[in-house]
Amino acid sequence: MSPVWGHVAGVITTLLMLVFVGIWIWAWRARHKRVFARMAQLPMEDEIDANATDTQEDRP
Repeated sequence: MSPVWGHVAGVITTLLMLVFVGIWIWAWRARHKRVFARMAQLPMEDEIDANATDTQEDRP
């Protein structure tokens, strides 16, 4: 294995780490809090359809 491979692997690792930290900072920005809180409540807003015909036997 050539010595260049170690530098390439280090650069790739550093870039991926910076991307991860960038996404983490983006997600934790204050302006996203309201949107994420709204999205977190979406599963609780589903209404149960009493006329639904989907049963365990109908599923593949």
